[in-house]
Amino acid sequence: MNDQLWLWITLGILVVAGGGTALLAPLRRRRGAPPLEDTTTTDRPAGTVVAEPEAPEAPGAPPAAATAPPLETPAPAAGRLVRLRDRLARSGSPLGARLLTVLSRDHLTEDDWDELEETLLLADLGAGPAEELLEALRTRVRVLGVRDGQSVRTLLREELLKVVDPTLDRTIATSPAVGEDGAARPAVVLVVGVNGTGKTTTVGKLARVLVAEGRTVVLGAADTFRAAAADQLQTWGSRVGVETVRADRDGADPASVAFDAVRRGTTEGADVVLVDTAGRLQNKAGLMDELGKITRVITREAPLSEVLLVLDATTGQNGLNQARVFGEVAGVTGIVLTKLDGTAKGGIVVAVQRELGVPVKLVGLGEGPDDLAPFDPEDFVDGILG
Repeated sequence: MNDQLWLWITLGILVVAGGGTALLAPLRRRRGAPPLEDTTTTDRPAGTVVAEPEAPEAPGAPPAAATAPPLETPAPAAGRLVRLRDRLARSGSPLGARLLTVLSRDHLTEDDWDELEETLLLADLGAGPAEELLEALRTRVRVLGVRDGQSVRTLLREELLKVVDPTLDRTIATSPAVGEDGAARPAVVLVVGVNGTGKTTTVGKLARVLVAEGRTVVLGAADTFRAAAADQLQTWGSRVGVETVRADRDGADPASVAFDAVRRGTTEGADVVLVDTAGRLQNKAGLMDELGKITRVITREAPLSEVLLVLDATTGQNGLNQARVFGEVAGVTGIVLTKLDGTAKGGIVVAVQRELGVPVKLVGLGEGPDDLAPFDPEDFVDGILG
């Protein structure tokens, strides 16, 4: 009798134990606990994560897949500065208005010319370009004897256009390159600058410009010190169906992330890889050395096509110091001026080109996603003059 009782007790324990295990699995899933064992593998570079855009809805997909937001279609880049020129004219810049007012006076005294020079210097044109512009204007006004507003405006426009220099090559090198092994390599664009200039936003907007031109793009979030920067860049990319390569932890080696992004672009056959970097002060030697390391590591996989320096136009002459140091460390090939619609110092375009010897290639004229425009000297001068 006792043997039968112990037999039933033993069977009951086994049943309860088996049922508990079966019940435990769904309970773990409901509580979000990790699986007991992960046997998946990946071929992605160690230390990075590739944030791929949402896949299109497949036939018969569950309803959750249908909630993915549709991809945005960026506005064409051609003609953007024409459409946004009125913002520059409304930015409150007194440059064009004050110059026209003085030049339209019946007789120009030395005080008038001093006022013109002061206006140009306050607009951050720079001493050298200001002197060139005034000398040319004095000669033409004296020789031609013009006084009517339209003639004066025409002369001023021509001389401003000369100092802005329409002969500079302002195209962005985004054509794929060929490596030493003869294989295709994506064009690599490195974006640098100090804190607060809008680098990450600029990279996101530039990705939209390239997508609008039919290019395939990979983003590299090499600003590993701010998790928000990688999140922000990933959001920009997901809106237009672009992958983002980012670190799997804060504080990772930015050079490694940049390298992995370029390698990913090569593997995927992308046209362009855009690499965002952390903001750094031009007087911090360690950070600038790190930027040099990023440049060296990237070139092991593919040559750098562009190094774009993002400058805040509202900083005025301080931007020249930034440009000088970054030019020495990173080999800057072009300037992106942000917040140009919010400053009365449009002359910084001329000053920074003279200081660095490279052209302004892109300008930011607003907060909208498609407010990054290729720089056009004639549209810029017309915007200043109103």
